[in-house]
Amino acid sequence: MTPVRVGVFGLLGSGNLGNDGSLEAVLGHLRATHPEAVVDALCGGPEVVTARYGIPATRLHWYRGEYRTASRAGAIAGKGLGKVVDVFRTAAWVRRHEVVIVPGMGVLEATLPLRPWGFPYALFLLCASGRLFGTRVALAGVGAGPVRDRATRALVRWSARLAAYRSYRDVQSRDAMREMGVDTARDEVHPDLAFALPAPAPVGHAAAPGLVCVGVMDFHGGNDDRHRAEEIHRRYLDGTTRFVRALVEEGRPVRLLTGDACDAPVVAAILDAVDSPLVGAAEAASLADLMEETAAAGTVVATRYHNLVCALKAGTPTLALSYAPKSDALMAGMGLAAYCHPAREVDPDRLMEQFRELEKNAEDLRRTLAERNAATARLLEHHLTALTAALFPPHAPTPRETP
Repeated sequence: MTPVRVGVFGLLGSGNLGNDGSLEAVLGHLRATHPEAVVDALCGGPEVVTARYGIPATRLHWYRGEYRTASRAGAIAGKGLGKVVDVFRTAAWVRRHEVVIVPGMGVLEATLPLRPWGFPYALFLLCASGRLFGTRVALAGVGAGPVRDRATRALVRWSARLAAYRSYRDVQSRDAMREMGVDTARDEVHPDLAFALPAPAPVGHAAAPGLVCVGVMDFHGGNDDRHRAEEIHRRYLDGTTRFVRALVEEGRPVRLLTGDACDAPVVAAILDAVDSPLVGAAEAASLADLMEETAAAGTVVATRYHNLVCALKAGTPTLALSYAPKSDALMAGMGLAAYCHPAREVDPDRLMEQFRELEKNAEDLRRTLAERNAATARLLEHHLTALTAALFPPHAPTPRETP
């Protein structure tokens, strides 16, 4: 039988470690269960995806400046033309596949700033093309949430409706899509795909006594906070910096973590403000690197969702600087609901109180995380098996000829 052609789609290889980790988890499962599948990608960073994962990749957008603000007439025209060209590029790519998987990521949410004509439009083109050509499009383990902007909400809703398969990384994501009018009766909920990645080797103790990993983010609020984005960012940066300084004043070594290339200025600002040899920055290139960093720490305080996933997967007591309900849901699911602090309103004193409580209960929390990680592994294995069973029927049809 001719091998099934499988596409993976999303903002992959674009500097976000969480997105790439979700891709890595899906590729690992495909290679273990369907080694005959021929896989390629339509993604944000094709060169990175090809170099890192060994699969052919095509650029997601025809216009290279898609995610830069267009102010000049030429740039605006280029973006407009790109939207038309991408209709045909996306359709041609989808038509060459039997299956396309969108691996995890918050593709149905607006917890961070986005415009409807950016990724929401690209996702709609994918799902509409899949329905048109009979290609099974799977939104696998994705995040979703309420979307206020009318155009973005319409694109999100129709993308979900047109997909052949949907599953979510938490219950509230499924609830959000139901409230948008999507029939979710058959949609499953399971842990984030990144939990399927291999766990780091047990460390047994922190690399340095009292080591604290602090995961930071270039945080400016969500899609509905544009009018006060800079205020939110200043408050977040000031509160996080003061917390790091307080740790250093106690003689605690601190390791700063990121999850996206755009977080680098936040790291630089904290290093400049604290100016201590006790503070350093990790150079993680993958979620595996982040897991190793968090496994070597005694405790973790982190903002980005997949920084939290890595720390929890590593079994390290973790406190979330939560910027969206998905973080609260993640922490609750792993038994750490009491250890959340709002990223929009960082109070260094209150944060330090929660941190001391985290350390006080560290041994109990490690046991809790070991139990929850074992249960999570079983749930994800069940889901990934169900995913491939739904997308790869026993007698898969012969692929269409490439146009």
